[in-house]
Amino acid sequence: MTARAEAAAPSYMTEMTTAEAIVRTLVSHGVDTVFGLPGVQNDALYNAFHDHRDRIRVIHTRHEQGAAYMALGYALSTDRAGVYNVVPGPGFLNSTGALCTAYATNAKVLCLTGEIPSKFIGRGIGQLHEINDQLRVLRSLTKWSARITGPSEAPGRTAEALRQLQAGRPRPVGLECPWDVLASEGAVDRIPGPLPIAPDPVDTDALEEAARILGRAENPMIFVGRGAMNVPEEVRQLAELLQAPVVSYRTGRGVLDSRHYLSLTNPSGHRLWPKVDVALAVGSRMEIPQLNWGVDENLTIVRIDADRAAHDRITMPDLPITARTEDAMPLLIPLVYKHNRPRASRKSEMETLKEETAAMLASALEPQAVFLRIIREELGEDGIFVEELTQVGYASRQVMPVYKPYTFISTGYQGTLGWGFPTALGVKAAHPGRRVLSISGDGGFMFAVQELATAVQHGIGLVTLVFNDNAYGNVKRMQKEQYGNRVIASDLRNPDFVRLAESFGARGLHARTPDELRGAIREGFAGDGPTVVEIPVGEMPDADRFKRGPRVRGGGRDA
Repeated sequence: MTARAEAAAPSYMTEMTTAEAIVRTLVSHGVDTVFGLPGVQNDALYNAFHDHRDRIRVIHTRHEQGAAYMALGYALSTDRAGVYNVVPGPGFLNSTGALCTAYATNAKVLCLTGEIPSKFIGRGIGQLHEINDQLRVLRSLTKWSARITGPSEAPGRTAEALRQLQAGRPRPVGLECPWDVLASEGAVDRIPGPLPIAPDPVDTDALEEAARILGRAENPMIFVGRGAMNVPEEVRQLAELLQAPVVSYRTGRGVLDSRHYLSLTNPSGHRLWPKVDVALAVGSRMEIPQLNWGVDENLTIVRIDADRAAHDRITMPDLPITARTEDAMPLLIPLVYKHNRPRASRKSEMETLKEETAAMLASALEPQAVFLRIIREELGEDGIFVEELTQVGYASRQVMPVYKPYTFISTGYQGTLGWGFPTALGVKAAHPGRRVLSISGDGGFMFAVQELATAVQHGIGLVTLVFNDNAYGNVKRMQKEQYGNRVIASDLRNPDFVRLAESFGARGLHARTPDELRGAIREGFAGDGPTVVEIPVGEMPDADRFKRGPRVRGGGRDA
């Protein structure tokens, strides 16, 4: 370009702060909510949020863990970016329990953290909130992280972070920005919209081979995890085509409606496992069958997963297919039609199995089953349930019917105690018009009880059930049963949860009977603002024993 032409060319450069560039990029990508806790290192960012408060809502919390868990709940229930912001050092570290849970659950969470002034990074001179190599810590908990070093690169780095959330296997990402850089002004080019994502091509030859294997199978079984959430119709079609039961646990609940005769949980799947000849994992690690139920030379495993590196972390499947389920499953269905063998309906067989399993679980887990039946009925068709590390939560993974994707929110393998209440606040913030219910034990609820203030201030109408046994009940039972009643550090002294809720300005209710529980849930859903329902309970039967079951074939494969 000549000097004259260059001078005549229009300029799209605009002077703005780095913080302004970040916020404008979030807005251009459709981010409508940020959860955060402001502090001096992020003052410039909140100033920019103020300028765009008509486009982006800031829900400020009482603890950094609350901000991160709320972003997680937003992401897990919407499959969109859940964004949170915290100050560096201890603020960032306070959020990392939620960040590692986002990693475990393949959640699209963006951690936007401050950093000490850029000239002091790495010098160890004791700046406010300084920790050793914060970016390295952030990278260890995310799939992609970067530092923003000036206004001109802020839009590109922010857009790339949001692109990374959508590309390949969903997992959290991180951005850090030093205190001085956030406030600095400079020339910024156009604010980008969403960057293009080129999905990896699907290996159609591998899909053809998968169709042949599935078509010949006599007793196929399908396992679904969170990676199958966006292909519920394809899973249903394939299951009916093959008359293959679909097994889900924790993060896969709701992919196939629990009312469908082919929709099973682990106890039923375990009973069928010895005769399964082909297992198809759709967005699932299939961990429990491989490590606990056992495998042998008579079983063929086909796995569809977006993460190439994940295939052999337990053992290499017989046919690994690296692809997003959204790309692979629509192509697989017609191929299976072509290769499939004639099949009789298994409806009667499966309905009998489901009835027997339901009766067994209802008898073995009577108190939890009653609670969960009432919760399911009161949530209705579209309600969202957030489980927790409590005996009712453990039972829900096997007992509670789930009708739709993204309506059963679980920690997955991370099992972060205390996550449920703040995560559910993020779910409800994302779905203000839907019924959202969180369960907690008394121990877990107290991890983030201060976020009742956030719920009241922001009008987040979550209903929370607190099952109160005045103990870390699961720990106490193990101490009694496995360690000769050597009980230590598991009994708890609790507040009056009803009065505590009322002191925050929330609704507090007691429920001592099933009928009272039903009435309390209805009152909570009918009212405005948050509701806490305390349910006094005693020791409950161990629900987690039903998730595995004994080895029923082969020698198994150790991790």
